[in-house]
Amino acid sequence: MVTPKVLTETLRSLERDGLVSRAEFHASPPRVEYALTPLGVSLLEPIQAMREWAERNVPELLASRERAAAASDA
Repeated sequence: MVTPKVLTETLRSLERDGLVSRAEFHASPPRVEYALTPLGVSLLEPIQAMREWAERNVPELLASRERAAAASDA
């Protein structure tokens, strides 16, 4: 679980980097909305490629971890 403090810090960092935009709404109760900027949207394709790579390679990664754990136990 992410704490509110960590979420706020992360969103501020992403906003500072130009990956998200922040909109304040002076309503009752006050609220804010975040949205991806064009720069943020440009990350969707590489992130999807990384996800697909990870899904394809999970069995090999897990096998490697098991081999390393067995070697350290020996």
